[in-house]
Amino acid sequence: MKCIRFDEAETIPTPHGIKVCKLYDTEEAQAVHITLEPGEALKKHITPVDVFFYVLEGTGIVEIGDERKAVSRDTLIESPKGIPHCWYNESETVFRVLVVKAPRPSATAKLL
Repeated sequence: MKCIRFDEAETIPTPHGIKVCKLYDTEEAQAVHITLEPGEALKKHITPVDVFFYVLEGTGIVEIGDERKAVSRDTLIESPKGIPHCWYNESETVFRVLVVKAPRPSATAKLL
């Protein structure tokens, strides 16, 4: 059995300049944990595979295509492949999200 805590997982560099920890990475799927501190945001980008997000802590703004919505803990958000998306933490507390990509992308995300 393999168990990984996000606070002990490998931090991976991203063009977004935020904390991203790799939790799961196989040929079939990928899961990462992102932490957005107050005022931080992901840059708008396109993922070549379907993604789902699960909010673990806090409140943030998700933007997928032309839709923008405030979401909070225990919310799952679907993001279809090929649609620009981004996250914003406009709150005064930490915002944490689990990101699952399936199938695992063979190409990197394209920043807009």
